[in-house]
Amino acid sequence: MQVGWILDRSLSDSSRAVVAARYIRVVTLIAVLFLSLLLLSSCGGGQSAGSTSPSGGEPSQGGAASASGQTSGPTYSEPSQVMLSAFDSASAQVVGSGAIDVSNANLGYVGATVVSSSRCKFQVVKGDMSYNYDMNIDGSPIIVPINMGSGSYRFRIMQNTSASNYAEVGALDVDVQLDDEFAPFLRPNIFCSYDASSACVKKAFELASGAQNEGDVVRSIYEWMVTSIDYDTQKASELANTSGYIPNPDETLQSGYGICFDYASLAAAMFRSLGIPCQIITGYVDPDNLYHAWNMIYIDGQWVSAEITVDSDKWTRIDLTFAAADGGNSNYTGNGTTYTDRYVY
Repeated sequence: MQVGWILDRSLSDSSRAVVAARYIRVVTLIAVLFLSLLLLSSCGGGQSAGSTSPSGGEPSQGGAASASGQTSGPTYSEPSQVMLSAFDSASAQVVGSGAIDVSNANLGYVGATVVSSSRCKFQVVKGDMSYNYDMNIDGSPIIVPINMGSGSYRFRIMQNTSASNYAEVGALDVDVQLDDEFAPFLRPNIFCSYDASSACVKKAFELASGAQNEGDVVRSIYEWMVTSIDYDTQKASELANTSGYIPNPDETLQSGYGICFDYASLAAAMFRSLGIPCQIITGYVDPDNLYHAWNMIYIDGQWVSAEITVDSDKWTRIDLTFAAADGGNSNYTGNGTTYTDRYVY
């Protein structure tokens, strides 16, 4: 049963009862979720990347709920516009058979395009860390985050030569100075694609309507996500042994189903469009080092509601897939006890 639209008047009384019962279970599980560091796990279809990189923060420990479900944090005001990202062909620098646009590097993202008859990847390198992204070989651009902080970067377009071997066909070396450490996590990118007219953005603004503080926003989106999106076990099974999967927030919203990467992508699109920094994290969870995806959010304040505590001035881990799975399914969402961060988007 799709539980996404719990206010739909077309639902039967029995369906409403089932939805209500599930909602109560989910709220109860929220305590377990956060007290367990909010675990997520293997959902299949992880994007291939280079070397390991940190997540940018430690998870908060669960706290007691106030009797009134009180929220806190800075006063929330709706952003005047949604911060977006785009490939600027006029500013892009031609490198080999492709082009790289670093004109918005200070805003936390870079764009790349290539025309090729062979598979290509875009590599973002800083020091001994790197990320690899599949490129569109028809000349349409991709946008990826500059997610390793300010510093010296090398951006490379790599073309497949044989099997898993790639050769550089063009590169740029750039000294990046981010305007803000949160900049990469406030805009859309390849794994979190949206614009001002996207359905997920409209839904986010609807959910945030009337919010008094950032805690209200987080609570509203969290509760809507865990009661409105069902975990898609069939999709998880189909993608278990594949790579290169790219989630689409609007498709997840429309279908009401998704795997962990879909949950994380949709949540990030919603939070970012509202001006709240949100990371997409992929990594491993117990048992058996399942590959999984989750979010880290940052709010300058404190939120206490439904036995969840979001601490001020730190990244806080939220695992929406685990919550929506009624306490988790160890085959897909792990057991909620251990998170090992690997990649940040």
